[in-house]
Amino acid sequence: MAKALTKSQIAAAIADKAGITKKQGVEILDHLAQLAYKNAKNTFTLPGLGKLVLVNRKARIGRNPATGEQIQIPAKRVVKFRVAKAAKDAILSAK
Repeated sequence: MAKALTKSQIAAAIADKAGITKKQGVEILDHLAQLAYKNAKNTFTLPGLGKLVLVNRKARIGRNPATGEQIQIPAKRVVKFRVAKAAKDAILSAK
């Protein structure tokens, strides 16, 4: 299995493709991340990749795996990433 790309490798690839410096590529990635964090509550979409959405989870009963005791898990909000259909098709049909 191939290793995942690092942030600097991604920034270098962006910089090479766009004809900018690696430092500017890193700044683009940082700005994109900050933009996603700030706008995730309203749904943040990366065209062609997917979207960040906030989801409300209901309260439920879970089980402590060590003791088998039932515990109450409270309701909470979580962030999920929904992969776009274009990304699924591109990745899964590449086999």
